[in-house]
Amino acid sequence: MQDNKIRTYLKDVVANMPTDWLELTTHRLDIYEENLAKTQFLEHFETLFNTDDARLSSLSALPTAFDYIRLGHPLSCVLEWAVAHLHHQKADNVIVFSSMTIPVMAVLRKNLLIGKNTRIIHKGELPDFFDAEILRYVYGYSFEVKKIAEFEEVSDFDGSTIFIAQQEDICNFEYKPSIATGIDFFINTNARSGSILMVNGEQNESYISEIQHVRRRETIAMTPPDTLFALNHLLGMPSDDTPISNVETNRANVLTAIKEITGTDVTPLVGSSGLSVQYAIMMGLVQDAVEKHPEKAIKIIIPPNCYGGTNDQARRVAACDDRIEVVDLPVDGGQDMVQSIDTLLDKMASEDAIPYIIVEIPTNPRVEVPDLVKLKQALNKERKTKSGEPAIDPVFILDQTFCPNVHFLGEGEILSTTRAIAYVSGSKFPSGGQCTAGYCVANKKSEALMEKIALHLKLCDNGATHHQMETLKKQLPSMLQRIHDAYKNTREFVSFIEDTLPAAKINFVSEALAKDGFTPSVFSLDLPTKGSTEEEKESYKRALNLKLIHLMITKIPHESKFCVSYGQLKGCYWTIPATSTQGTTKEGDKDYIVRVALSPDMNLDLHKKVFLDFVGTLG
Repeated sequence: MQDNKIRTYLKDVVANMPTDWLELTTHRLDIYEENLAKTQFLEHFETLFNTDDARLSSLSALPTAFDYIRLGHPLSCVLEWAVAHLHHQKADNVIVFSSMTIPVMAVLRKNLLIGKNTRIIHKGELPDFFDAEILRYVYGYSFEVKKIAEFEEVSDFDGSTIFIAQQEDICNFEYKPSIATGIDFFINTNARSGSILMVNGEQNESYISEIQHVRRRETIAMTPPDTLFALNHLLGMPSDDTPISNVETNRANVLTAIKEITGTDVTPLVGSSGLSVQYAIMMGLVQDAVEKHPEKAIKIIIPPNCYGGTNDQARRVAACDDRIEVVDLPVDGGQDMVQSIDTLLDKMASEDAIPYIIVEIPTNPRVEVPDLVKLKQALNKERKTKSGEPAIDPVFILDQTFCPNVHFLGEGEILSTTRAIAYVSGSKFPSGGQCTAGYCVANKKSEALMEKIALHLKLCDNGATHHQMETLKKQLPSMLQRIHDAYKNTREFVSFIEDTLPAAKINFVSEALAKDGFTPSVFSLDLPTKGSTEEEKESYKRALNLKLIHLMITKIPHESKFCVSYGQLKGCYWTIPATSTQGTTKEGDKDYIVRVALSPDMNLDLHKKVFLDFVGTLG
């Protein structure tokens, strides 16, 4: 009876759901509490369910489940809730992934860190790209694999047992009390949708937060279109199960567009998100290092205040391998990136280590660009080990999400003579906020590394979905014009703020850098403060930050949003890096300033007016 009620209610939800649930990549942070992610949404959703309320207005009023669909979204939460209730589980115990292999890797990672055995059992075949040898050799995971015909063959095991099943109906688990005691994690996979993981038993609930964090950092949640497909299948409703036409044509168009935009010749790689691509880069380089120099240490050199996902993921990779160490790279707020890189590479050479450098250009949130000629010199500098042998040359990994139009890696460009790879978060300018897919490109000197990166993108099943590729095919052709128009709006707004509030400190590119092609549409704003002590000044400024943001989103709710977006098609986006993009950054390295991102399509005059009203309240 309860199952029928759930299915009937969900049919109404699917019929009435807000279009934003399917189309937005990011949501307003003013209706989002990070420490209550998912749970708050589901609590309110349960109330609607209990009162049989599936009206559009009620669904639209639900608090944001996650601030970004890479982590999760309303539809993924609804699917998890439905699968959990239909299998008499807690909603937290069900987690959906776009990837078919990452949920397995999430359990393996946890067990590696706590020294626990893992057994993987399966009926039928494992996904083709499940490569046990690489998972053991490169990732360091320890496990055994066993194929069974019937559940009666599941024997006792000292450790975690994962059961994997390839299912046409991904929501239907072979979950029965008689067999469940022998299995800790059920994982259903489906080539169209991805996978659903069910955590079985209270003794395994300690895994949930860490599995969620793997989804947060190394992959993405099941995408909204694929989640809707799975929901419709669960409910016996018609689904758009017609394969996207021209898959190969879409792929060819996207790869051609990326090469034209970046000025590179090496075939690009496209993943399900920027962090999915970055994870493949990281693990591809780790494999290259352990194969060529198994006795040498790997040093990941990274700014301590850069984007939290990048920083956190690098440290998570290092936590799993004693050969890897993260080294802080000071780049912002008066620190010279080039000098820091030069000094650290000299140190790495003396230690005969393998240096991998990850930076953002322009930096986030200070929007600083280093001296590129000196950067090239520092990267190309010939260094020796203590024994006089040539040191291993670095690989420069560039996050150019803020300026994806700049040609760094093509022949004759500034980074063409050193091993370099660049990547971009596709939820920004490439898709205009329509999907999360990201991509990476390489120069000729790094072409061989791309083969390793491609291998790990496939192993993790983190490639872009067909829907994501179709979205990029539609959006990439207009990207350069959108970047140009958004920069014009940003430059005008920055100039206006400089005139109306000269005491504020603004971090933005100079006119000279803009002429060189650096035309971001984001700037950071350090508001003037007051107080007799540093604590009072800091407290006043933080309150002022929120006052400005709330004024903007209240007065211009149809355009101004309190979220981390950048490169969207419309509107203006406000955030405080310290409490958003730098969520996992060490407290001392966080930036309690306002970061503003403008789009090519917005009412700039209205934003100026509201900002002027804000200035009038300062006294």
